[in-house]
Amino acid sequence: MFENTGIPTPRMIRAQFPKDKKILFRPKAIIECYQEIPCQPCEQSCPFNAITIGSDIYKRPHLDFAKCTGCGICIAACPGQAIMVAMIENGKVYFKIPYEFDELPKVGEWWDALDREGKVISRCKIEHVSRAREKTHHTSVITVSLEQPYLYQFITIKKPSIRR
Repeated sequence: MFENTGIPTPRMIRAQFPKDKKILFRPKAIIECYQEIPCQPCEQSCPFNAITIGSDIYKRPHLDFAKCTGCGICIAACPGQAIMVAMIENGKVYFKIPYEFDELPKVGEWWDALDREGKVISRCKIEHVSRAREKTHHTSVITVSLEQPYLYQFITIKKPSIRR
């Protein structure tokens, strides 16, 4: 499926998350880099050495969840927007995601939560907006919250269309 559509299977997605969900009671990076491409900014940006690729920059990154603090520096460093940070708290899941569109959401707004096929799966609340700057490679980082059952489905947001 992935080779034809570019959409990872549920098994591929779950493999990027920690096996024990309790690890997500603290923020942790989730790296959805599924192909071996020459890239290394995530490894270079991590101040905790939680991401390793090694000397062969064609290798996929490996995340050591024990070292990852969920700081999110790697989110904006990834040119493929393949990294987010996830955390579970009080029955909700919080994600920090890369966002490169001009119109930024505002804290407190409710936007559509999308899956990897671009389908709306739920609504999510905008919790925090870090505006793009030169040091973040012109990538904003948006923090959203939504219900925990969407942990493995959620990938990004879109402004809700005007309902009439």
